[in-house]
Amino acid sequence: MGAFTDYPSYDDYNYTDYFSNDGIFNFSVPGDCIVSHLRGSHIFLPILYYLIFFIGFLGNLFVITVVGSKGRKGGRLVDTFVVNLAMADLVFVLTLPLWAISTSQGGVWDFGYGGDLLCKLSSYIIAVNRFSNIFFLTCMSVDRYLAVVKLMDSRYLRSSRCIRATCVGVWVSSLLLGIPSLVYRRVGLSSVGLSCLEDNNSPFFLGLSLTMALLTFVLPVLIIVLCYGTIVVHLNQHCAANPRAEARRRHSLKMVLSIIIAFVVSWLPFNIFKVIIIGSQLSNAELSCDALTWQTHGLQISCCLAFLNSCVNPAIYFFLDNHFRRRAEGLYKTCTGKPKLLQSYNSSASFTNVGTSESFGTTGGRTQLQTME
Repeated sequence: MGAFTDYPSYDDYNYTDYFSNDGIFNFSVPGDCIVSHLRGSHIFLPILYYLIFFIGFLGNLFVITVVGSKGRKGGRLVDTFVVNLAMADLVFVLTLPLWAISTSQGGVWDFGYGGDLLCKLSSYIIAVNRFSNIFFLTCMSVDRYLAVVKLMDSRYLRSSRCIRATCVGVWVSSLLLGIPSLVYRRVGLSSVGLSCLEDNNSPFFLGLSLTMALLTFVLPVLIIVLCYGTIVVHLNQHCAANPRAEARRRHSLKMVLSIIIAFVVSWLPFNIFKVIIIGSQLSNAELSCDALTWQTHGLQISCCLAFLNSCVNPAIYFFLDNHFRRRAEGLYKTCTGKPKLLQSYNSSASFTNVGTSESFGTTGGRTQLQTME
């Protein structure tokens, strides 16, 4: 086999006559089944990956530039989560050209001697991105809950220092949870040649993947639903003393909720198919060839939908967040040398008009804190 002799063989993975590979996720099917790829997938999938790469790269880089342009003193508490979300998506989309090339070649992973490292690293980045996104969104939901329901009791939890510590904790947790992708992903021989394979023959890895899907998606979504359910009940039961502050607060909730809905809609189908596939493999269920075909095509389509999420958030910020648009306009005028009109970034509805930690250290009591929401 020449250069192939250093890689695990096709038989080492106990795969049978067909290897389901869309370039990123794969699973084995019985040898008596002939499951075809989606027609034209070697063309439209790479094109879609490249589009996500370009749009996601430029969009998230734009978000980081705009949000970071005012520095810590001119920013909002939620900007810390926004920047970290954008950073996670930015790093993730950098791996998509590799998968686009592989998918255009029918799943072949041929990147020379560094191919195994690229396989592990890119798979690891995908896992870390998935975990960090849902964790940051959960933190944003809890932050909204504290700001609306527990306003006077959450000064420390909503300080800039605590927010930054929370972000560090999210990154550390995501990096640790992504380690199985480093261990169980490698380049090996499949029915199409060299491929970036996931060892689906390991019951431990399958069980771990199933547990990860439940703990890192279902549980956070339940927390998010609980937070927003409590917020809605609270807002319906309490009338705000400041109608303008109430309007701003409701607008900020809509912004965070839009991002969360976009994430759930993007990743829910993938997680459903992943749980179904892992569950059938762990239980050694005998599925029909039609069911396996449905799983294969469903995983391919849901994977693309999930990756589109990395492009959605910048669009939400730009079209729905007035504060973000004003800051982007100010940055544009600064770069082009045009004079800027003096304006207050906190004068109208925005993503969440919450100041930095200094905002909570000033005097003025509850009325002032509500005004800044």
